[in-house]
Amino acid sequence: MLVNLFRLLSHLPLPLLHLSGAALGWVVYAASPSYRRRLNDNLARAGYGHLRRRAVAAAGKSVMELPFVWLAPARRVLPAAHIESLELPRAALAEGRGLIFLTPHLGCFEILAQAVSEHIPLTVLYRPPRKAALKPLLEQARARPAMRLAPANLSGVRMLMKALKGGQAIGLLPDQVPQQGEGAWAGFYGKPAYTMTLPAKLHQMSGAPIILAYAERLAHGRGFELRFVRFEEDLAGTPEQQARSINAAMEKLIALCPDQYFWSYNRYKTPPGVAAPVAAAAGA
Repeated sequence: MLVNLFRLLSHLPLPLLHLSGAALGWVVYAASPSYRRRLNDNLARAGYGHLRRRAVAAAGKSVMELPFVWLAPARRVLPAAHIESLELPRAALAEGRGLIFLTPHLGCFEILAQAVSEHIPLTVLYRPPRKAALKPLLEQARARPAMRLAPANLSGVRMLMKALKGGQAIGLLPDQVPQQGEGAWAGFYGKPAYTMTLPAKLHQMSGAPIILAYAERLAHGRGFELRFVRFEEDLAGTPEQQARSINAAMEKLIALCPDQYFWSYNRYKTPPGVAAPVAAAAGA
């Protein structure tokens, strides 16, 4: 049923989906106190409280654009992704050590992998959804000829490493809360967040350069502008230091279009089996 609904919505033009998405954002904001509280708290903590109205609308747009991005024909989706320039990633790949794309929950991150894989073969780390009903939809939506999905487990990490050794590109969501043993506590807008350390490990093992990528949502449903930024933070030191560097890079990137970040995401949750940040610090 969900696949059929998304397929039906995928026939609608992107401007209409974004218009209805902005309205949906306000409906959810008004209906859910917990959602409203988390979004406002995260915006205020980051210093972007003044962007609340734009952030609420952007959150709704990010949902309603998914049927278009996932299930509309490539002949409709790809022209909506305007790539600023591929010069930076292509120059990085020319070094022969592979390439690590870090893409936070900023703008339309779902269209980014699709568009990039049309030009550069890409292996993307993929975490199956908790709800089984969503699995067929997501796997069908993300299946692309030049994009491979690597499961978020040891087998998937091997796939990522193999791709890097072959001089290919991989993609990771660095602000997704990892599982036990896969991260370290580090400040994110002044509050401890359990942060993925896999990008730093893969970089150290392969020497692959890192590039930050995001797809800014353009006004009035005009599509998305895909941009690439060189990662300039130091990834040496302890896992905690590496996690701080990754979060610092994310904060700088988010500042480029802060209203389009996924502010309602529970970035500060404690994963099962992971000691809370105060206890972890005391233990260290």
